[in-house]
Amino acid sequence: MDTSAVMDIGAQALLLAAKLAAPVLLTALAVGLLISLLQSITQIQEVTLSFVPKAVAVALVLLVAGHWMISETVTFTHEMFARIPGLLNGGG
Repeated sequence: MDTSAVMDIGAQALLLAAKLAAPVLLTALAVGLLISLLQSITQIQEVTLSFVPKAVAVALVLLVAGHWMISETVTFTHEMFARIPGLLNGGG
């Protein structure tokens, strides 16, 4: 296995991790921003107030996008298993 194959696999894995994490992280970011804005407008400075809405929003995103996330992961895994013979023979 040459270094270009290792770099290609690493780049694909990092791209997949970013694609899978993006919906959850962006949702948590947006909900956190909205709750923070609401807290600053209403002068309510309760630290625990943002936890429950974020948890609910992230759970809903995982419920909606979970099937897509699993299918992306399974597709990536199948591609990696399909590449094993070529990698063992010295090819890419």
